[in-house]
Amino acid sequence: MDSTQHSQLPETPQSYWLASTEQTAFSSIAEDTTVDVAVVGGGITGITLALLLVEEGKKVALVEADRLLKGTTGHTTAKITAQHDLIYDELCHHAGDEMAKLYFDANAEALAFIRNQVAEHRIPCDFAEEDAYVYTTSDANAAKIDKEWAAYERLGIPGRREDRLPFRINSRAAVVMTNQARFHPVAYLKHLLQRFIDKGGLVYEQTTALSVEHGSPLSIVNTSTGYTIACDDVVSCTHFPFYGVRGFYFARMYAERSYALGLRLKNEYPGGMYLSADDPPRSIRNVTYNGESILVVGGERHKTGQGICTIKHYEALEQFARETFGRDCEIAYRWSAQDLTTLDKIPYIGRASKDEPHAFVATGYRKWGMTTGTAAALLLKDLIMGNENRYEELFTPSRFYADPSVKTFITQNANVALHLLEGKLEWVRRHPDEVECGEGSVVQVDGKRAGAYREPDGTLHLVDTTCTHMGCEVEWNNGDRTWDCPCHGSRFSYTGEVMEGPAKKPLKTYT
Repeated sequence: MDSTQHSQLPETPQSYWLASTEQTAFSSIAEDTTVDVAVVGGGITGITLALLLVEEGKKVALVEADRLLKGTTGHTTAKITAQHDLIYDELCHHAGDEMAKLYFDANAEALAFIRNQVAEHRIPCDFAEEDAYVYTTSDANAAKIDKEWAAYERLGIPGRREDRLPFRINSRAAVVMTNQARFHPVAYLKHLLQRFIDKGGLVYEQTTALSVEHGSPLSIVNTSTGYTIACDDVVSCTHFPFYGVRGFYFARMYAERSYALGLRLKNEYPGGMYLSADDPPRSIRNVTYNGESILVVGGERHKTGQGICTIKHYEALEQFARETFGRDCEIAYRWSAQDLTTLDKIPYIGRASKDEPHAFVATGYRKWGMTTGTAAALLLKDLIMGNENRYEELFTPSRFYADPSVKTFITQNANVALHLLEGKLEWVRRHPDEVECGEGSVVQVDGKRAGAYREPDGTLHLVDTTCTHMGCEVEWNNGDRTWDCPCHGSRFSYTGEVMEGPAKKPLKTYT
């Protein structure tokens, strides 16, 4: 891409969903509190679950380490669909047709729940039904499309098989899932949040849940402010469960980053939601909110803290967008998201471990959190209320499918070990004085590896690059100006504050 096009990327990353809505501003917890349920994590799962539980008469505290909706939910592409890439043929082979059909049903019911909430409460969130496409531009991948369509037919999933797309994309094949949807996730969830508050729900922002002391009759959630939350049940709706040591979640999932652009087009968009089955992937969908039309083009992917200079992922998306939708399109927003993938690609939703009946988790959505996050809230509500739910076995975190779980477990943890060693053995020669304004770099301070970022005004920030989770060495993310851990996906701001777990403590700083 030439320098003229590169200069048209926004200088700093900003999510369209967050930029087009007002940020929440709740206080941190300031006294010991007792509730029926503590829900930790202020994304789609946490907010939906909190509302469902107060509607059941429970006293609920919703706890968020940062601000609500600023995590993955605020950085999604916001497709509400049960079409999660080419997943159903794979699920049929590894888990069986019955489990594959349950997976579809759970996500279809989640879509129906969102549709009903929007209609019943007249939520202004650009909810619109769209067909969802997975396509390929490769003859080699066309066979995968055919296998996926065969799985649709076998499982009774409504859809069709097509060849061409209404864009300048030379597609070879596509599988379509009909009557899916899109929306503005933050606008939708802020409405649910207000209903939660109106029913007496408690919200604590900038309050990190650190640990849980399980007891009888109550468990105690310890927080970063020094105050505690006593509760009957506790739910972690965060990326990595903050108390899931017994479940070894950090070793059973891996973190990936993906990227998105928000475009203003000169031409009319033909409709539909699209995802390529090729590598790197490409995602396309439109949104119209407050009179403004934005095309969201997403894609690219890599393990957190690993890969090429991250600004190049934005540049690759820009090149694709201009080739597909016209050179004169305006790039108004750019942002990235982090998602976790489990060993078998099915989320972990349910009791954290067999010996913790009142501790629950919801994680591993693999970029499809709008439906799986809602499905998680519906399932967890039933488990907490003591109701039967037919999806409990499918999503239980204690499950283990030997194929592909063993292979994935070995591969991912070998990757962690490799990056742990590489970071420790790296020889760094650069001095902090060599770091220019607006630049971040690994440097050497007093003979030790450190991280430096110099602000445009010349202010220098120095941090210890040793991740506070398990000691891996973080790497500089130039596109988002963060320090990212290549082992388990923790992310830190350039001043060292935790942005993504499993790390709970900030990076040490040099003065």
